[in-house]
Amino acid sequence: MARHGDTCGTLSKAIGKAHRRLDVATLRHWAKGNKSPRTVESLAVLASIERRYRLPKAYFKARLPHPSRSATGHRLQDIGSAERRRLAWHLPDDFDKRALQEQADILAWVRQNIVSGGTEYRRYQARAMKQRFAVRFPGLGAVGASPDVASAAQQDDEDETAPTLDDAVQVRATITAPPPLAREMASLIRFKTATLTDMGFQRNGVWGEATAQQKIEHLGLLFGAMVSSPKSDIAGLGVAPHRLSFALLVFPAIWDWYVNWREKRRGFYTAWEIDMLRVGIALTRADTGWLRQNPQLMERLEPVPGLLTRRDIMAARKDWAGTCEALHKHAAARVREIQRVARVHRDPFEPILAVLEAPSPLAEYRKISDEILRLRPDERRYPVCAAEAVRSYLMLRLGMHLGLRQRNLRELLMCRKGDVPRSERVLTDRRQGELRWSERDQGWEVFIPSVAFKNAQSSYFGKRPFRLVLPNLEGLYPMLEAYLDRHRAVLLRGAADPGTFFVKTMKRSSKSAAYDQNTFYEAWRLTTQRYGVFNPFTGRGAIKGLLPHGPHNIRDVLATHILKRTGSYEQASYAIQDTPAMVAQHYGRFLPQDKAALAAQILNKVWEAA
Repeated sequence: MARHGDTCGTLSKAIGKAHRRLDVATLRHWAKGNKSPRTVESLAVLASIERRYRLPKAYFKARLPHPSRSATGHRLQDIGSAERRRLAWHLPDDFDKRALQEQADILAWVRQNIVSGGTEYRRYQARAMKQRFAVRFPGLGAVGASPDVASAAQQDDEDETAPTLDDAVQVRATITAPPPLAREMASLIRFKTATLTDMGFQRNGVWGEATAQQKIEHLGLLFGAMVSSPKSDIAGLGVAPHRLSFALLVFPAIWDWYVNWREKRRGFYTAWEIDMLRVGIALTRADTGWLRQNPQLMERLEPVPGLLTRRDIMAARKDWAGTCEALHKHAAARVREIQRVARVHRDPFEPILAVLEAPSPLAEYRKISDEILRLRPDERRYPVCAAEAVRSYLMLRLGMHLGLRQRNLRELLMCRKGDVPRSERVLTDRRQGELRWSERDQGWEVFIPSVAFKNAQSSYFGKRPFRLVLPNLEGLYPMLEAYLDRHRAVLLRGAADPGTFFVKTMKRSSKSAAYDQNTFYEAWRLTTQRYGVFNPFTGRGAIKGLLPHGPHNIRDVLATHILKRTGSYEQASYAIQDTPAMVAQHYGRFLPQDKAALAAQILNKVWEAA
């Protein structure tokens, strides 16, 4: 305006004829940054200003903090406010002006490809989330979900995790464990996590924190299915909560009911049933099984109509070891049977196939971070939105450089320039890594003790820490320092600092600024929704065919990229801190045609030389 000799008054007069509702005060608020255009009429005013000043189309719109927040068409009137906010980003600016059928088609596409994730498994998961149930164990950490939701969520860093519902829904849909059952669970966790076992007990293997939380959730879901009413949509067993006991898990009939119940809900058997049966096998193993070493649990046994009779209970009390052995053999046989027919419900590569099939998967994935920078709002006018964009950018950049599991990434501590870094012993005790400035290398380095990794005993580490200096490429260092100096404080909003590099955007209802497994997954997935998935209706999104996904998929991208370039599973394993065998089994989509193409590059040089 100053460059063209305009004031708010003269600008209003110049374009006001085409916009009846244009107010001089509105222009003043926009110019000062006190307010931003949100309605369709306001966006039309911006377009007129762009034409007056001969600016590129959508010049101003690209600088708005929340594109498409203005969508309020008839099709959105019956949608809840929370869902409307989620949808708004993905709707075109002229959504309200389009025909009702076209609006319906756009909403259907957005829900199918962005909100629900676009895969058959995601749609099934969305249905399963409506039937949440479990037994909670206060003080032990895990809160139940539906078993189908948790089957993704519990995999933590081996697979993408699923979102959770709000706390109010969880409380209504789950029950708190009765005190006797809670004491039994606490005893099991203590037995499997203590440094030394109690006198007279033996065990085989120790659970880490993540494994313990996983088992709490799995067992809570089993008990939740047992207490759910047979007349409900869950169609559970209807056991009274006070009758729940770990002693029930020594009877084959209980396990058969559970695995068959799960098969009926999903339609086929999966690895979940196999993993649960293996829990039963471990609990009843001779000499080291926790159930076998705790025969006093049988005192709380009561009949379960249709599955467990009083005669079965009397037999178990007479021969507890024999009953445990019978379950041990039965569960092992069931595992072998289910393995023959188990199906994979979720293809972990499906959401990122568009990336993995590219000649350079990492270069393709990098387009998402470039899109974040392209759409990043003005920090001076929209500090929170800008801080969130920088955080999203750094999540992806650090993920692409480090290849860490999401737990190691989200728990990464920070040390500012000039501060004394934490010692290796302190980090080992905390089982966390740290991002810090290295005076020796004059660069930002990531230092993580080996015990912080899920596969700490892997030959990759050899009990030595992980250390990597981040490259100062494409403005990474200035972005890191801007985040630490300014953006991180904006996100915290004066809340208690958890000390981690990544922090949530604090709200009035927030309890902690630290990410957990689900919230970090959601932050990554939201980033891929907004900036990764190409939306033909808005023109935003970097990659056609991409679907929303979690942080674990970046490890697949890195492994596949190196495999396509080198054909070496060993080199691919270096990028994700694992072994070649694990890369071959779980990571990297290295198809026969990729292998043939790599070999052809070498063979074709003979002809090129001739």
